[in-house]
Amino acid sequence: MKATLLDLSTGMNSRQRITLEIAGDFRNEYNRLKSDAVNVEIRKFRSKRSLDANAYAWVLIDRIAEALMLDKVSVYKDAIRNIGGVSDVVCIPEQAAERLRTTWESKGIGWQTEEMPSKLEGCVNVVLYYGSSTYDSKQMSALIEQLILEAKNLGIPTDTPEQIARYLYEGGDN
Repeated sequence: MKATLLDLSTGMNSRQRITLEIAGDFRNEYNRLKSDAVNVEIRKFRSKRSLDANAYAWVLIDRIAEALMLDKVSVYKDAIRNIGGVSDVVCIPEQAAERLRTTWESKGIGWQTEEMPSKLEGCVNVVLYYGSSTYDSKQMSALIEQLILEAKNLGIPTDTPEQIARYLYEGGDN
């Protein structure tokens, strides 16, 4: 749900209170939950990417794969590894690395791992790449920009910047 932070104050009990302004009618949900403890997560709003962005990414992946005579999955995986902000690094005991990697990679073709040495004895660093199904519009934009750059380097025509913007941001405030 999209909201705007309006105020932060401290009550007589030294607890902080946040006032939010939301779009839409929250009264029923409020009445249902007002006497219960609830979980709250506040983070910067990003509009969700459109399905057209995903479709366009796969059009580019297909064209690049054809030009390079590679399979589409390899092109997709390479593109994910070449953008920032779509991975985490964890340091874990060496004996747990294979299980983590197998479990992570079972989530889908974009969910990848890389293992790197750790300075901690008996441990390894594992880079965990998220599949594009989890990307917000900013991350999907980075993926498509990476694919467009590669396509242009190969002489593959791409859609206009205006059309690409529509793919990425269709749906607005989802």
